[in-house]
Amino acid sequence: MADSQPAAPRRKGGKEEGLDYAALAEFRYAIRKFLAFSEEAATQAGLTSQQHQALLTIKGVGAGAGISVGVLAQRLLIRQHTAVELVDRLERSDLVRRMPDAQDKRRVLVTLTGEGEKRLKQLSAVHLDELRAIGPTLADILATLQPAQS
Repeated sequence: MADSQPAAPRRKGGKEEGLDYAALAEFRYAIRKFLAFSEEAATQAGLTSQQHQALLTIKGVGAGAGISVGVLAQRLLIRQHTAVELVDRLERSDLVRRMPDAQDKRRVLVTLTGEGEKRLKQLSAVHLDELRAIGPTLADILATLQPAQS
């Protein structure tokens, strides 16, 4: 009679074949530590983490020309109306401004103000320092996740 239970994964050196839970757990921990660092840095700069992410997205994706609220919502994985409210708060704080799209007058683009640029630049500098500090650890973890060469 055939066994209806799936075969247990084969183990190699204490790890399930093809899965290294310890390395995955360490990678997840490193990501969470970075996100906690990022949230604290944003708070110290007088922003929420989501506001910081919005400024970075507007600057990085918009490449200076600005982005639509729809693109911002998509990149932040939030609903359109949530992105509108976020832009409203950023605009009241003089961190962003809305302007008509030069190519399509029906569209509105969001760009950073001078103050938004200044805050983002400060936050980006400390984030890059933190990434440089944790980079070797992440590289080590990722290297353990590479498939064994035959």
